[in-house]
Amino acid sequence: MINQDTHSGPSFSLKNRMARIIWMIFYLFLFRYTPNPFHSWRATILRFFGAKVGKGVHVYPKVKIWAPWNLELEDYCGVANDVNLYSQGKITIGKKAVISQGAHLCAGTHDYTHPGFPQISKPINIGGHSWIAAEAFIHPGINIGEGAVIGARSVVTKNMPAWMVCSGHPCNPIKTRNLNSLSLESSTIFS
Repeated sequence: MINQDTHSGPSFSLKNRMARIIWMIFYLFLFRYTPNPFHSWRATILRFFGAKVGKGVHVYPKVKIWAPWNLELEDYCGVANDVNLYSQGKITIGKKAVISQGAHLCAGTHDYTHPGFPQISKPINIGGHSWIAAEAFIHPGINIGEGAVIGARSVVTKNMPAWMVCSGHPCNPIKTRNLNSLSLESSTIFS
């Protein structure tokens, strides 16, 4: 059970906090300092900690992950160095989606209307074939539609539609994303 008063104690159970300590030990010694091409190794460690990881997933070594058991990484998605996956709630990254360096996906916040600031977790869903550009911030509870592009340093406070280029603070749809007649199934993200 989550503590309803963060001033009087931790927001998460002892079991959750212990699991995160064990994760951080593995992260520091077996994940963070591995060579960039060791994607399969990092995927194995994430699976060991309860993440659902599809085939061909590229998670780079300097990705910060709060709780891997709250991650679902679908086939061929990529998560760049310095991304922060603050997975207090579930974060799903769809097939062939790309999360660029420095992006922050924040699936937890606090209820500021309550005097104890209780912790709130809300899932984030990044649709397949989408791109979250460098240093974008995705708020808790957001859905990014399939094929959407979120511009660099955008702040996403509401759901974004499929196949749109979106940008700004706050982020808004700008124009339709055109793929120059490429087939989604035959295209590859990684060379």
